[in-house]
Amino acid sequence: MPHSTYLPERMGTARVEPQGDFAAGSFQEFTLTYTAGTFGIDDTGSIKVVHRFASDMGRPQFADPKAPNYISVEASNGAVLHADYDMKSNIRPWDKTLYIKVVRGFLREGDRIIVRFGDRRQGSPGIRLQTFCEDTFEFRVLVDAIATYNYVELPEQAAIRIVAGAPVRWKAILPSMRRAGEAFRLCLKGEDAWGNPSDRGLHEFRLRTSCPLEGLPERVSIPEGEFTLVLDNLRCAEAGDVIVSLIDEEGQVCADSNPLRIVLEAALLPYWGDLHGQSEETIGTNSARDFHLFARDKAFLDAVSHQGNDFQITTPFWNHLNELTAEFDQPGRFVAFPGYEWSGNTGMGGDRNVLYMKEGRNIYRSSHALIDDLSDIDSDAHTAAELFARLKGEDCVVFAHIGGRYADIKMAHDIRLERSVEVHSAWGTFEWLLEDALEQGYRVGIVSNSDGHKGRPGASHPGATKFGAYGGLTCMLAPTFDRAGLLDSLRKRHHYGTTGCRMHLEVSAHFDSAAEIFDQDPNLGPCASRQTQTAMMGDILRSSETSLELRIGLHGSAPIERIEIRNGLDVLETYRPYGEADLGRRIRVIWEGSEYRGRGRETLWDGHAVLSGNSFDKTQPINRYNLDKRFERPRRDRLEWTALTTGGFGGFDAWLGDARSGTLTIGTALVQAEIPIAEIGLEDKAFEAGGIGRRIRVFRMPDDNPHREFTLSRHIKLRGQGDNAIYLAITQEDGHLIWSSPIYVFR
Repeated sequence: MPHSTYLPERMGTARVEPQGDFAAGSFQEFTLTYTAGTFGIDDTGSIKVVHRFASDMGRPQFADPKAPNYISVEASNGAVLHADYDMKSNIRPWDKTLYIKVVRGFLREGDRIIVRFGDRRQGSPGIRLQTFCEDTFEFRVLVDAIATYNYVELPEQAAIRIVAGAPVRWKAILPSMRRAGEAFRLCLKGEDAWGNPSDRGLHEFRLRTSCPLEGLPERVSIPEGEFTLVLDNLRCAEAGDVIVSLIDEEGQVCADSNPLRIVLEAALLPYWGDLHGQSEETIGTNSARDFHLFARDKAFLDAVSHQGNDFQITTPFWNHLNELTAEFDQPGRFVAFPGYEWSGNTGMGGDRNVLYMKEGRNIYRSSHALIDDLSDIDSDAHTAAELFARLKGEDCVVFAHIGGRYADIKMAHDIRLERSVEVHSAWGTFEWLLEDALEQGYRVGIVSNSDGHKGRPGASHPGATKFGAYGGLTCMLAPTFDRAGLLDSLRKRHHYGTTGCRMHLEVSAHFDSAAEIFDQDPNLGPCASRQTQTAMMGDILRSSETSLELRIGLHGSAPIERIEIRNGLDVLETYRPYGEADLGRRIRVIWEGSEYRGRGRETLWDGHAVLSGNSFDKTQPINRYNLDKRFERPRRDRLEWTALTTGGFGGFDAWLGDARSGTLTIGTALVQAEIPIAEIGLEDKAFEAGGIGRRIRVFRMPDDNPHREFTLSRHIKLRGQGDNAIYLAITQEDGHLIWSSPIYVFR
């Protein structure tokens, strides 16, 4: 790190008390004691206590000693101190900074600065710890002893261990499709309130299955100290859909698995991946080794790719990443792709993700901003166009990403390499990136990943920071379970993205007469083709017909709220698996969208809903991952909340005392609305609020929606000019979204 290295052993020491293990997201009190070294600290000198960018520990405050996250500071010799806190006042990834300045007096060797995080002496409940686990959560101290604002890191840093709390929910994970008679596994785990896999307690369950499974026991137990339980070598002899339920000792269903479809024959099988995440060596948490272990053994992914910011990846770390992917890549069990995030400034093209087929390839960085070794600076690619030129001929794929920097694919795009756009990550939901591609006539697939910073690839809860969403997953339909098979899927756009759920989805196009299907995008030049009457998501075809039949088969991990059938930028139909006659007392209120494309995209939706002439019998939040955000019903006629969105959506369901009576009033800073309950029906009532898709929607739903599985067929008219990009956007009742990669048909 580019801090001063001047005599760190003489700059003092720091310790934190108490030591030990502490539950993620719990309220605690810590005393950090800094003892001045040889130089003391001069008048106007200072120390910084810094934490990682990824940490979502409660934001320190100095004003209210009775409120959460109160911090006090004092000097043992009576020197006057000034304390301030800023989210970005140090070199990344140690951005979050408590700044303590000596404003009157000075410190000699042996004098102390005492910092009480969550000082409880006047009634504060303490400081809320970060919501995710970390073996070495550091209170990293930097010292400006000589008042030059040139800081020296202490050689030994104080740290605690943050561990999972008790499990509050259970997950049962199956593959999404297998052939009859093929072996598969069932993976079980408990998660604490913040989404961390938990190893606390002994838990016993009875297993119930929708279809007979060979090798499945009637009962299982997960002992204290074990995070997961994996049941291998299960088989199902007959075609059908399998769901396994966990039943507790009281007979309650604790979890239903995602659906597993058993088929007699299949050329392609689905494999789930999170192809984008980071570790502590860049801007994330926990090591790159821990990253791969979590993906494989706690998220139960089929594939993963570490995608660190290139300007933080030193050559030794790049070599280490290549060693890790070579070690973890086990065809038939787990696929690990070498790769990195090209992190160019927005004006240079914005973020891209590079996945290599093999280790040992070059890293073409956007800059060496945080790398002192400049010996390979000539290999940098400062713009996205330069990156594509550098990658020409490489065995790799690229997809465009929206993070702090958004990908500008209108500025730069290479159809040889950039086969997909990432429409969802923990940063939010960004359908506008796909719209940019379609406007330009690009033929891209859709991926969703996490860009997780909290050490949980494949199960990336956003926690309590401004990450606005649960991390996504990409389902790759591949001929073989290895790098070659998955890259074939990515190159052919044979995949779909979700906001983290594992839906089984099939989308196909059918023609009355033969259409021409291309092995590659014909915009690349002459390529092989053949005749067909069917196509799947991602395919590119030429047809002389004026229409096609679109067939959809799905089984959700939760009931389906709606399906949008789209052709490019147009929504052809919004299908709901229920009608007006099925609607009941349940209304749904959704807030969604973002401020703009850049870093400050967060939109606050803090507000309330009031019923006059009616009451709330029951309310349930949607996509409320940040437990710090309020969702309270102080009266039967009033609901209050705090919430934000970063492109995706949140909201709530409310079951009313009376289905038709009264008026609903919604109050937020951006939208104020008054709606007669009798006028809330199947179709959305939308209240626009500017920005990008920023609005509140209100509509009615059935009291109970059983529709998780169905097939659907639609006759789609084809436009005569340009591409018909036929794809689906599906909303599950639980708040998850799913997008199929488009089928591209031109006439």
